[in-house]
Amino acid sequence: MSFKDLGLLPVLTSRCESLGFTEPTPIQKQAIPIALGGADIIACAETGTGKTAAFLLPVLQKIINEKSKGTSVLVLAPTRELANQTEAACRDLAPKGIRCASIIGGAGYRQQAEALRRGAHIIVATPGRLMDFMEQGAIDFSNLETLVLDEADRMLDMGFLPAIKRIVKILPVKRQTLLFSATMSPEIERITHSIMNAPEFVEASRRGKTSELIEQSVYPVAAASKTVLLLDLLEREKFERVLVFTRTKRGADRLSHILEARSHASNRIHGDRSQSQREAALRSFKNGKTRVLIATDVAARGIDIDSVSHVINYDVPEAPEDYVHRIGRTGRAGNKGRAITLVTSAEEHTMRAIERLTGQKVERILLPNFGGVMPSLTSSANKLSTGKKTFRSFRPRRSR
Repeated sequence: MSFKDLGLLPVLTSRCESLGFTEPTPIQKQAIPIALGGADIIACAETGTGKTAAFLLPVLQKIINEKSKGTSVLVLAPTRELANQTEAACRDLAPKGIRCASIIGGAGYRQQAEALRRGAHIIVATPGRLMDFMEQGAIDFSNLETLVLDEADRMLDMGFLPAIKRIVKILPVKRQTLLFSATMSPEIERITHSIMNAPEFVEASRRGKTSELIEQSVYPVAAASKTVLLLDLLEREKFERVLVFTRTKRGADRLSHILEARSHASNRIHGDRSQSQREAALRSFKNGKTRVLIATDVAARGIDIDSVSHVINYDVPEAPEDYVHRIGRTGRAGNKGRAITLVTSAEEHTMRAIERLTGQKVERILLPNFGGVMPSLTSSANKLSTGKKTFRSFRPRRSR
């Protein structure tokens, strides 16, 4: 099947071809025809499977067909990085004459105000900064036809629900609403029904499913040895470009300083860093100047780099759904990837919750000298098919 078979205009199929997209992904095959038909959609698919194009191509076609004037599409995203990524994709796919503006916190206010003044067919925004402009009367949504919630579950469970309700309240009632995410809990689905009209469900993969291109493994480790194990892995394994996740911003800062002291080219990205710092860190990581990027979960939804070879969960995420998004930063665009999770005994119960969500048992690799303890296999309720234990014959490096 080609993009032409989905009912897209030649001007859009040619844009896809010029970008090297010759065959639509499963989520695009299912979602694009429904979106072109005007129905509301709740779509769930693995990370890195083309969800952004799945909603951008239909809204671009609607703008072209209806010769839309003013802002006809609003895309809401939970993070600045994801909003910027979506705006960049819009620039790549949109034919000449269709304008897209990014409205995000931490970036130049004057520049964004000027973009709004010039007019934008599509606005991609984070909720907080968008509300700032709305309260000033700087945005006219009277011609809005489509609302897109990108990574909707993260937006609705990160405390953005009150802001989204306020935004939706002033939007035209007669509109199309498209909701896309890699994970979707029943609780979030119930919330979305209040802002959607008889949505059609699209599932390109089982909810919580991880990519088959990603090799996953768990390293049991004593809490006091976790940093030493990470350093040892970084110095002994052949990592090309590594994304390391921590639970906290302070933990990311601390780990970055430690890695720099051990001569590992690293940087960090989290909510306390300025937008320019975050963009510089991503640029350095993309161009290979930085080998290790340390991030908190807020960044997991906005990092789209095809060449991430490894994801290391230094801390097990509190929400099992965040594990899916974290490791989805590798194994993208048809490339193989590897995900490593460092698990203390206190984190083992959370790791088991992740396995229940993904429906996949992850192999435990027990390394000597790091104080790791294999989970108990005596309980039938929690028994894990971890396969053969793997031991490696190296000792941890001493801290300098």
